[in-house]
Amino acid sequence: MQALILAGGSGTRFWPLSRRQRPKQLLALAGEHSLLETTVARLAPIIEPTSVWVSTTEVLAPAVRAALPEVPTAQVLVEPVGRNTAPAIGYAVRSMPARVREDVIAVLPADHPIADEETFRRVLVTAEDAARDGDRILTLGVTPHRAETGYGYLELGPPLPGAAGLRRVARFTEKPDADTAARWVAAGNHLWNAGIFVFRGSRLLAALAVHEPEISRGLEAMAQDPSVTEAIYPTLPAVSIDCGVMERIDQLATLPLDCGWSDLGSWQALAEMLPADAAGNVLRGAVTAVDSTDTLVLAEDGHVAVLGVEGLVVVRTGDTVLVMPKTRAQDVRQVVDTVAAEGRSELL
Repeated sequence: MQALILAGGSGTRFWPLSRRQRPKQLLALAGEHSLLETTVARLAPIIEPTSVWVSTTEVLAPAVRAALPEVPTAQVLVEPVGRNTAPAIGYAVRSMPARVREDVIAVLPADHPIADEETFRRVLVTAEDAARDGDRILTLGVTPHRAETGYGYLELGPPLPGAAGLRRVARFTEKPDADTAARWVAAGNHLWNAGIFVFRGSRLLAALAVHEPEISRGLEAMAQDPSVTEAIYPTLPAVSIDCGVMERIDQLATLPLDCGWSDLGSWQALAEMLPADAAGNVLRGAVTAVDSTDTLVLAEDGHVAVLGVEGLVVVRTGDTVLVMPKTRAQDVRQVVDTVAAEGRSELL
């Protein structure tokens, strides 16, 4: 099996620690190593680094290569411009040698922590078998443990022949409201959409030809004549792989994944994942907390002290301090947009 790691995101949700040239996947948020390095290391028992491919941007490619010296340089694939995941995945797969395109490829985000790595690998191998023997396209869905409104969901259809737990995906559903999410979780007929896919490369390209023919024609033209890439790629439809392909496939399959997965989508999510002290505070770096509770404080540079606060996120870098309620963690993009509008490009 091959692995295609998607590592081109800008990571604004962890500003000011994340920046354009150091986005979330290059940060050591959940351990000693960056999320990207951890993703590749997690795969090593079943997928060697020489079978890993990384899709990233021109700006990030040098940092990605430096973080993953064990991955062959030629397998760090640079997307010409950002055009969402359907063109990015199609371009990466079509750029691979023919022998690799005929193999099974697991597509994985670069920035999702997983607590139970052994279970993750076991399910991934089961998915590989289903994709190889049944020529199926699979999306792995995470077993929900709470009524989460921040994730998309997969509605489960009937069982499919093959591995235990293999189900048809009836439909993709957008982020629900709290009541709907609670109902779905209680019924047990939905999984979280984790953005993890397993398929033969040739099978995915065939599906693109059917469901997104404009992307497919562009990919083939660029493969035949790479000199036209800069002209063609920016014109490809900017569509997600979910909307462009996965939602349209008959018999799209899924396997449940119960492995301590998180998309680590905000400072609040990080606070919930990291160990807290007796007062519920998560403190990293040179930090002093007095009479404070349920607060995340991260000092990358200098020293931070908090007194008598509750439910905050406080982040200090070399040039910026961010202070906000945890409940506004999903709104960091508003700050980033305002800083950009003020012309402070050095802070981005």
